[in-house]
Amino acid sequence: MAIILFGETKNLAVKLIGTALLAVGIFLMVEKKDSENKEERSIWLPYAIGAAVFAALTSILAKVGISGVESNLGTAIRTGVVLIMAWLIVFIKGKQKTIKTIDKKELGFIALSGLATGGSWLCYYYAIQNGIVSVVVPIDKLSILISIAFSYFVFKEKLSKKAAIGLTLMVVGTLAMAVFA
Repeated sequence: MAIILFGETKNLAVKLIGTALLAVGIFLMVEKKDSENKEERSIWLPYAIGAAVFAALTSILAKVGISGVESNLGTAIRTGVVLIMAWLIVFIKGKQKTIKTIDKKELGFIALSGLATGGSWLCYYYAIQNGIVSVVVPIDKLSILISIAFSYFVFKEKLSKKAAIGLTLMVVGTLAMAVFA
């Protein structure tokens, strides 16, 4: 979308090859979850696809909206909208009463996650305001390396050979776009 909307066609071949490597890598990383219930196995996939679509829209809409706005102010406005939307969903689902039952340790980790999200968003908005969206977004997604390393050491999750090849393709595609685009 950034290529079409913003004319980011410099080194187009590298961007298209990098995007193809990312797509193949993602496909290879998708693992079927072992579960007896078929509905449980596939329910996450539409949400993951939705997350990807909304993340793409986030990048494109933010690039258009942030052009004349200081990046920290843009992040604050975006965060306010997300805050209102999240609390609205909590109240619609009637889950506000369960706040009191949240374990303090879990609450602490959720708060730390919020701080990490804030830091990520501040950096991200500055990067897309001043950089090339089609390069910034894949670099942002390199966070997958940190997530996978963390899940390996902390949660003892292991990648299959297929998923490791997928991860490698994603990293190569991202680095190609970052270095050559």
